[in-house]
Amino acid sequence: MTVRDVAVEAYKEALPALAASLVGGLVAGVVLGGMRAELRAVPGLLVLVPALLATRGNVYGSLGARIATALHQGLIEPRVTGGDERLRAAATAALANGVLTSTFAAVVAFFLLTFLGSRVAPLPILVGVAIVAGLLSGIVLTVVVVSVVFAGYRRGRNPDTIVGPVVTTTGDVFGVLFLLIAVRTVLAVAGVF
Repeated sequence: MTVRDVAVEAYKEALPALAASLVGGLVAGVVLGGMRAELRAVPGLLVLVPALLATRGNVYGSLGARIATALHQGLIEPRVTGGDERLRAAATAALANGVLTSTFAAVVAFFLLTFLGSRVAPLPILVGVAIVAGLLSGIVLTVVVVSVVFAGYRRGRNPDTIVGPVVTTTGDVFGVLFLLIAVRTVLAVAGVF
């Protein structure tokens, strides 16, 4: 196999996922653009958005890489079974990491904005939004990452090639969507919105 053949094969595998990632990013931008009322109701939320979206990519990209490595090494089978302890542990760790890092980002954003003298929502509101959004998007991302990696592997695709764009797209779209849902839920519970 020549270098050209390898490059062509890599582009064939990655191009559809990259195109979907581009469209997904635009959809996420449209949803974020429609959140003007929520962004005004929760000062500091816009500062939190990049951190929350980056967290999704980092945490669930690592989950996809762990699963891909385990598949390549033959440590797990490309199907979901209740008894697969490694897969269950990896998914649980990713979900816990996603919620914890979202919470940490909310706390840091609150104290940073307070230190800078900027207007910021109360800490419980920011943390509540981060936890709800982190949990909801984490559940969806775990299901999507596991499903896509397994389906791609069974079809002879390299999961390492497809996991990045899939996590980026899904994380952006569902991250912003669940952020909207989280803001509305937390504000409704707090009796603000």
